[in-house]
Amino acid sequence: MFINTELSATEYQNFRLFIHTACGIELGNKKQFLVVSRLNKRLRHLNIGSYTEYLALINHPKEFQERQTAIDLLTTNETYFFRESGHFDFLRERVLPNLQANTAIRIWSAACSSGEEAYSVGMELAQNTRHPHWEVFATDINESVLQKASCGLYALERIEGMPKEYLQKYCLKGIEDYAGTMLIEQRLRDKITFQQLNLIQTLPRIGKFDVIFLRNVLIYFDAATKQRVIGNVFSALKPHGYLFVGHSESIKNMKNGLKFIAPTIYQKV
Repeated sequence: MFINTELSATEYQNFRLFIHTACGIELGNKKQFLVVSRLNKRLRHLNIGSYTEYLALINHPKEFQERQTAIDLLTTNETYFFRESGHFDFLRERVLPNLQANTAIRIWSAACSSGEEAYSVGMELAQNTRHPHWEVFATDINESVLQKASCGLYALERIEGMPKEYLQKYCLKGIEDYAGTMLIEQRLRDKITFQQLNLIQTLPRIGKFDVIFLRNVLIYFDAATKQRVIGNVFSALKPHGYLFVGHSESIKNMKNGLKFIAPTIYQKV
């Protein structure tokens, strides 16, 4: 079937509305090529001839799975192990030594993408606390990257930035059919739970956390959506818990009940 690869201004505005309504992401005024490049192959696969027809499909209330597929295709997932290493230094040196031993340590990777952040946190916990009860809760709106994350299998070129000691202790080098890859060890994977979650919606019962990583996701939201997400995250922080945001993000001027500790690091008061 002929696929009309031209995305009209009206169609683009409708996709902007779709993704903003679904997960709060603001595409901006000049992301038409992104929409076309990520959806064109999907339209061909479904034998759909226009973007208007595809919009009608994903907006149909019974097409939940295709709606999720569209969200997966339109959301950006870029991450790597120990990204923004200063946060891991702070976690290791300032947070973990002061956590009380009579409660379980819980850390939430709130926009975990393909899992590198969650596993980096897990390695820090396994290496730097003797507490017997700790867990990492990792979420993302994109189901396809969560499936990859739960497997814990990565190309070796993805390990740049990982301490050599951690690589040797918590990762297995692939051989034969898996040459060029590494697998996070099962004992570490067992401590990390991956779950699909939409940050702009009311949170399910996920409990309270000592630390929440909410990094490099606020940049995709408008001001009102940022405030809603921060409110949701704040409700999930334990008293005196820490929130880490990305280095290009700031929430200092928002009403949020958080105290500024250092650039991109906040604490619940």
